[in-house]
Amino acid sequence: MKKDIKSKAERRLKIIEGQIRGLQRMVKEEKYCIDIITQSLAVKQALSGVEDLILQNHLVTHVVDQIKSGKSEKAAKEILAIYKLSKNK
Repeated sequence: MKKDIKSKAERRLKIIEGQIRGLQRMVKEEKYCIDIITQSLAVKQALSGVEDLILQNHLVTHVVDQIKSGKSEKAAKEILAIYKLSKNK
């Protein structure tokens, strides 16, 4: 994994970890439902950002290597599978 992408992903995951703890606290304290949902949506957005970073890393490392080594069909299948999964969100 590229160093800069890894550090960005780790940082974002730590932030998400804090957001999840905040969500747990909000539920425990029976905060206003809309506030909980708003926070939950923020967590989803943050996770999507992490997914984007990991995909970026995959494209600039593994996919490039696969194409160079003649495995472009495998690379295309992986990307298509991820794309289909993301459409089911």
